[in-house]
Amino acid sequence: MKSGEKFSRKDFLKTIALGSLMLPFLHYCGKKVKSMLLFITGTNHILGHRLWAKDFPQVSEVIHKKYLIVGGGISGLSACRYFSQHNEGDYLLLEMENHLGGNSSNGQNKFSKFPLGAHYLPLPNKENVEVIDFLKECKIYLGDDKNGEPVLDEYQMTFPQQERLFFKNSWQNDIVPQKGISSTTQNELNRFFTAMEDFKKKKDNQEKYWFAIPVHDSSKDDEVVRLEKILFKDWLKENKYESEELLWLLDYSCRDDYGLGIDYVSAWAGIHYFAGRKNNWSRTYKDQVCTWPEGNARLVNHFSKYTKEKSLSGHLVFDVTINDKAEVLCFDNIQKRTKKIIAEKVLFAVPQFVNERIFKHKKAESFNYVPWLLTTITLKNEFGGDEELAWDNVIYGSSGLGYIYDQHQNINQITGEKVITYYKSFSTDHCRKARKELYAMKEDKMKALVLEDLKKAHPLIEDFILEMQFHKIGHAMIAPVPNQIFGEKAKVAKEPVDEKIFFAHSDLSGISIFEEAFYQGIRAAEQML
Repeated sequence: MKSGEKFSRKDFLKTIALGSLMLPFLHYCGKKVKSMLLFITGTNHILGHRLWAKDFPQVSEVIHKKYLIVGGGISGLSACRYFSQHNEGDYLLLEMENHLGGNSSNGQNKFSKFPLGAHYLPLPNKENVEVIDFLKECKIYLGDDKNGEPVLDEYQMTFPQQERLFFKNSWQNDIVPQKGISSTTQNELNRFFTAMEDFKKKKDNQEKYWFAIPVHDSSKDDEVVRLEKILFKDWLKENKYESEELLWLLDYSCRDDYGLGIDYVSAWAGIHYFAGRKNNWSRTYKDQVCTWPEGNARLVNHFSKYTKEKSLSGHLVFDVTINDKAEVLCFDNIQKRTKKIIAEKVLFAVPQFVNERIFKHKKAESFNYVPWLLTTITLKNEFGGDEELAWDNVIYGSSGLGYIYDQHQNINQITGEKVITYYKSFSTDHCRKARKELYAMKEDKMKALVLEDLKKAHPLIEDFILEMQFHKIGHAMIAPVPNQIFGEKAKVAKEPVDEKIFFAHSDLSGISIFEEAFYQGIRAAEQML
């Protein structure tokens, strides 16, 4: 959900023991907040669960389109863009939620916009020309300088301080543990990052990277596939990586990108986190990422010109019949009526747990979706005192993933309330059970869960809180467990039905990041045209 490679490793091997540290003390404001506003948002799982019962009214309207796209996340939006750019305008997009964007959505209060899912985009590899072209279209990439270096809009990138870690009772720059670590741990960190640099460059006999973005471009050599069949924790043990600090860092990294930690994801996925991104497009901006107060909803907004008057929100697709054309039934949750859409070809840009409720032959039991809890907290302006909040603030040993300072890029002096968003994935091999527990959680339990974590670094934080918004996402992201990426079931899930029904979603890549969803939309739209 916070997807992407986040922490800086620049010059790490030379400077591992360094890092400017900050005192952890807060300036107590003296007045205790008597009460705080607590409320819950989330994806519309209640409407989605009507797919089980399919208790919908009879058809009252018929619509004819050449192409239909089901699902308004990044894959569906990417497909719309591809159609439009290839002179095809006869398409319609349907989305169950009341907005487009999927996990790249946002909220807003009177102090700041804030993400309700993915919130940043790392710089693409130079080989990923489709994403680079999109960044140019969005005016994030402004062209090249006289030396051929990309020029980026720095107001859409992280400012200093980008990230920090609360470790051994104080804050340090960067999230690689540094202060007071043993020489054994330093040596392990050195050895691990050296190995990752080697994996980053490794290619097979066909000049394919072992670890690429999109995943489809990665090598399928036997040695590579073997890594996808074993757990990351077993690979680490096999290679004698044992230090507590390193294992914490790797577990945090996997939970951050995949939802599940090193005990559950494949070795291939664990290594891909570090080796998939080559840092080979820009020498200037290597360690920065693109980000916005509203997170990746900013990128969704750039797709809007391709969906204007071509999308319907609040529409749940519940049945498909294939004759000469595809006949799709959908429930309009706004007008409470059923529509039939007849199309030559249909793209289902939705996750597999939705597809299995529509297509009898589709099975999603091999797809593991991790539930997430996001909490946006509005704090009194005294929070932190003279302490500088970083964009990303991580707490060592935490069960959560830390918090983002949503006003990080505000170029004006912030004198009012502060807004942060805390992320927590439920890293477990019982995702279904965790999902049910999350849906059942009330405000007080979520408040206690979040504050227990944050008080490790901010013991007085509760005295500053004005408002907490909890956002539940039951099926937030696919987790790359062993055999998820190169396994036969994922391959079968991509296959079209009768050359009329096509599929695209990041879960077909096995990794839930923007680039994979973007690629899947392009791949499927290209098949359809």
